[in-house]
Amino acid sequence: MDVLAAYGGLFLVAFAAATILPAQSEAALAGLLATGSFSPAMLVLVASIGNILGSTVNWGLGRGVERFRDRPWFPLRPATLNRATAWYRRYGRWSLLLSWMPIVGDPLTVVAGVLREPLWSFVAIVALAKVSRYLVVAGAVLGLM
Repeated sequence: MDVLAAYGGLFLVAFAAATILPAQSEAALAGLLATGSFSPAMLVLVASIGNILGSTVNWGLGRGVERFRDRPWFPLRPATLNRATAWYRRYGRWSLLLSWMPIVGDPLTVVAGVLREPLWSFVAIVALAKVSRYLVVAGAVLGLM
């Protein structure tokens, strides 16, 4: 497999997985790690950067799309967005530590934009959550855990 294609594909899958698009970045990372053909550190770095950037796109969308939340084409169901908003209001920016979780993580990153979380704290907390998740996946695949 071409090295650039592997890293580029992982980046794209991780980016898409952080948005509302359905994608499994953990499976892609695990598969590439299992081949033993790529640097585990580089794979974790590439997946993390892609996923953090995808979440940042959600944050940006949240900054401007709140007024469209009741439209039929809006990508998040109102109930999902309301649940994420309640979590965010209750726990504040620290709820972003759950940004790695399926189902709730992506809406939380949108809500962070809606509720005007500063970009610097958003990126710092989301990076901590996302990098930690990929380190756990890598550790499990490589038998370190």
